[in-house]
Amino acid sequence: MYEMTGGDIVYLRTGAPFTGSLLKKLQSFLLACHLEYDPGIRFSAVMMEDDEIVATGSLDGCTIKCVAVSPAYQGEDLTAKILTVLFQEAARVGLRHLMLYTKPCNQYLFAGLGFHPVIRTADVLLMENQRSGLDIFLTSLEKPADDRGPVGCIVANANPFTLGHRHLAETAARECAWVHLFILSEDKGMFSPAERLTMAREACADLPNVLVHPTGPYMVSSSTFPSYFLKDQSQAPAVHCELDLRLFGEKIAPALHITRRYVGTEPLCPVTSQYNARMKALLPDYGVDVIEIDRAEAEDAPISASRVRKLIQQADFDALAPLLPPATLRIIREKTR
Repeated sequence: MYEMTGGDIVYLRTGAPFTGSLLKKLQSFLLACHLEYDPGIRFSAVMMEDDEIVATGSLDGCTIKCVAVSPAYQGEDLTAKILTVLFQEAARVGLRHLMLYTKPCNQYLFAGLGFHPVIRTADVLLMENQRSGLDIFLTSLEKPADDRGPVGCIVANANPFTLGHRHLAETAARECAWVHLFILSEDKGMFSPAERLTMAREACADLPNVLVHPTGPYMVSSSTFPSYFLKDQSQAPAVHCELDLRLFGEKIAPALHITRRYVGTEPLCPVTSQYNARMKALLPDYGVDVIEIDRAEAEDAPISASRVRKLIQQADFDALAPLLPPATLRIIREKTR
């Protein structure tokens, strides 16, 4: 329990995550603070006074979300208390490097609580609790001894890694001196980050100029981008796109001397198609050419991870074989035994 300046007593409650009436209270409290409850939340902490929420914060993996304090209780250090609980929970599950997406106007609030800016746009600010975390991450990546000549880049979810991804990697490897292939580190899909990294590394083992890396927390998919603080939720894909591409153009590409980014054509997903179009508009400003490659096909249809996942659910291994590298097929067989 904590005693406030005016004598009010507030107490802490946590949930992993909340359900029932307390979840409804949290959702209502966030709406009153002009925020929306994020469905990805896995752990929440709330401060309560007389059975009413006065402050809250939540975790989704390594990302802090939905931090809010009632106007009547601002200045009482409740944000710091909530963050302390979130830090403790993150440490309990082995997470010490935490990320935070917020409105740019909140930079100084969170800077005073140990967070450092990574990248900002007009709509969103990405912060982390590790000073120079991005620089440390980029320094840790494997790099070629000689990066003269074009250096390419591919960013893929690879859930799972298909022959379509392999086609993109082969094309980039032919046209570039070196290729950085990033596999998203999010643990949200059918295959774990470790499984997807193994698939990519084994599938590209015969391409000596392709370096396979995890993205760490610095590249997220549009499906998991935290948009709870945006007034217009329909703008979330565009806001995510702007942040992701500016982070890549301003920070990642220069550090790795990347001059080309390779993507596959996107005939199936409008969001990805719009992302590719925005990429073509933005990245040349940073000296990065966007190379769009026709999708590889099998059985007269584009090879896609979503197509593969449907066949996995049907356990149709005969239909899977023409779509996958041997390493991916082996991992799928082992996983579905």
